[in-house]
Amino acid sequence: MSKSERLYRREYLRVAFYLTVFLSFGLISLVTTAAEPYRGQPYHDNVYHSGPQTIPGRVMCAYYDLGGEGVAYHDSDATNKGSGTLNPADGSYLNEFRMHEGVDTSYTKYHDGIDDNSYEIVHPPKDLLYVGWTDPGEWFNLTVNVKESGLYNVSLLYTSKNGGAISLDLDGKNVGGLIKIDSTYNALDPIAWRQWHHWNYAKDLAGLPLSKGTHVLTVHIVLEGNMNLAYLDFSRVSQMR
Repeated sequence: MSKSERLYRREYLRVAFYLTVFLSFGLISLVTTAAEPYRGQPYHDNVYHSGPQTIPGRVMCAYYDLGGEGVAYHDSDATNKGSGTLNPADGSYLNEFRMHEGVDTSYTKYHDGIDDNSYEIVHPPKDLLYVGWTDPGEWFNLTVNVKESGLYNVSLLYTSKNGGAISLDLDGKNVGGLIKIDSTYNALDPIAWRQWHHWNYAKDLAGLPLSKGTHVLTVHIVLEGNMNLAYLDFSRVSQMR
């Protein structure tokens, strides 16, 4: 093999490696000319009446779109580990919230020092729904209505035992790159399971260019998992240039 052939082969392998990594993390996607129209719908039920969630404003993760596995979300298994499992199916709204879907959902509890413990950085509101038991490769869609085009800062209420990373897509295209999430682990807490309940509010995690209109926002779990994701706050900081 000649020197030029060796250099070409080395460059080919390098490009193939990074393409594989970026595709795996959801930071780029393959675009086809015959993409199917999105079949998901904004979440609604008899208690929560709404269309697309509004930006600027608070976007609730547990109100991910309707449409099921492969359309509105992808989860590593079909069982909701929170609603109807950890939280018994007793007929209550919170315990049975979306219990027949694969995304794992639960809510914050103010008893036995669960989500109001002294080892967390912030105390979340009581009875706040959230997405939990997250694994790398999982994702969920949120239909949003952006009121004004511009650059937006995004903040997050979350827990993360090991730290990790997420990424965000807007209509299938990555915005904001890889968003790192700091660990909320606290070695002073003597109760092991409560490491999943140390809440923190990460302010201005990333700046995202968003255009006016209705869009599908996709939250990807990229690294580590073991996160609870309650909501994303979007605040507009400048006009689109």
